[in-house]
Amino acid sequence: MKSASPPAPNWESAVPNAAVALPNAAVALPNPLPARGARFDDRPIMAFGIPGFGLTIPLFSGLLGLQPPHITPDRGLFWAGMVWFVGLSFSIWWGNRWLLFKQREHWDWFAQPLRKLMMLVAACTLYTAPLTVAWLLAWYAASGQVTDWGVIRLVALANVICVIFVTHAYETMFLIRERESDALHLAQLERSRAQAELAALKAQIDPHFLFNGLNTLGHLIAHDGPQAREFCDCLAEVYRYVLVNGRREQVPLQDELQFVRQYARLLALRFGSDAVQLQWPADEALPAEALIVPLALQVLVENAVKHNAVSADTPLQVRIEAVADGLRVHNRRRPRLGPAASAGVGLANLDERCKLVCGRGLRIEQDGARFAVTVPVSG
Repeated sequence: MKSASPPAPNWESAVPNAAVALPNAAVALPNPLPARGARFDDRPIMAFGIPGFGLTIPLFSGLLGLQPPHITPDRGLFWAGMVWFVGLSFSIWWGNRWLLFKQREHWDWFAQPLRKLMMLVAACTLYTAPLTVAWLLAWYAASGQVTDWGVIRLVALANVICVIFVTHAYETMFLIRERESDALHLAQLERSRAQAELAALKAQIDPHFLFNGLNTLGHLIAHDGPQAREFCDCLAEVYRYVLVNGRREQVPLQDELQFVRQYARLLALRFGSDAVQLQWPADEALPAEALIVPLALQVLVENAVKHNAVSADTPLQVRIEAVADGLRVHNRRRPRLGPAASAGVGLANLDERCKLVCGRGLRIEQDGARFAVTVPVSG
């Protein structure tokens, strides 16, 4: 008869629960601040605004008229005047547009709002008003009309007001574009942060799993050589799965279940063939294309073994079943007599990986008699 083995060491190793250090240059993060040089295509606005603005000036100011003795459409001077004032509109639009873009390189609404406002109003006024006066004086001289300073003052004031309105529309469009750019930039930063966190969490899997396996192997080598050899071979098969799939975001659920069946063999070698009894869901109860975070079921089974008494006389029954929003792993609670040391890597790591990959974490249900964890499944 084989002598009873001494108490088994705890599977959950005392791995230091240090803060996760993100590998340098693991993820290329965007620049800290979005560029303020946002542009938008204003060609349609100019194509409509410049001729519309230019034709409105003479028709509504009395510079041109449709009835004698004014300049009428049957005279070439009428059409020359139309071209002349469209040229004024073009000069006003493009000049103020250039001034606006230059100001945006030096002043920001959020950092210097008062200076920005003063410079906009000053630039619009000091450029538009003198240009309008000079252009109208040239028109009066070229057309042979008597200079009407009342009309000149009216047109100059109207042009300045229109330019301020158009400049406000431009600034509004710029702010909208910058807000969209900021939102996109923040989304990129959040995605990069999530990718970095996920990479760091995945990096914890290999040493955590390997340390626990070697801990058990050392125990078996000291007390049962042949069983230790079989355990070593089985551990190699299991760890191959960890190496291949541990760094993936998700794996097929059927592959994960097959891996847990191999892991169950390790438990049988460690505690005895009937000490841990796993119950599986029927294949037809599982979604055909379901995906799950790698090593999720193994972590939950290991957690049940870690926190409950396990022996051949009182087997630990762990049941895996399909539910509406994932897979539930549950067992009856039989707490160990002594406290189970924990590094906080298992469930906490799995919960964070599920949140990052699936958008939701683990759902834990517990009372005095049972403990259940539902892990999300997608696909």
